[in-house]
Amino acid sequence: MPLVDALLPEFDAEIASTRRLLERLPDARLDFRPHPKSMTLAALAEHLGQLGVWGRMTITQPDVDLAAVARPPGYQGLGSKAAILDHFDREMAAARAALVGKTDAELAAPWTLHRGDQPFFTMPKASVWRTFVMNHVIHHRGQLTVYLRELDVPLPSIYGPSADEQPF
Repeated sequence: MPLVDALLPEFDAEIASTRRLLERLPDARLDFRPHPKSMTLAALAEHLGQLGVWGRMTITQPDVDLAAVARPPGYQGLGSKAAILDHFDREMAAARAALVGKTDAELAAPWTLHRGDQPFFTMPKASVWRTFVMNHVIHHRGQLTVYLRELDVPLPSIYGPSADEQPF
């Protein structure tokens, strides 16, 4: 089985779970942050969408030079749940489209994140997809559950029933 055939169902499941969580964002509390050093709820939610940009770059480019990027993908100040959801949907669809049909050889090709001559890491694209993209989404989705719990927003099921939903 081609590697892409294993990566796509995982991507689809994790992105669907993440979207269900983003649907719970309270527009009136997008400025919430649980700690002064924490991102705002809006910035964290937007970052989840920006990870789709990183996914697309991982698949379509051999590297990213942060010195050549005017502003790395990040917070844009979208300002509403609807705009954040639209951004997330658009960027994740583009990331998925970039992955579809990739061969094992393409996914084994090296990808490097660097700033000028300073490399941060080089790994096969499939490994970057799993760690820098998918695990990154899952990590920040976990943070988002904490933010929403602090705001007393009922959480959806992710890997099983949440304390706010009935068992399956």
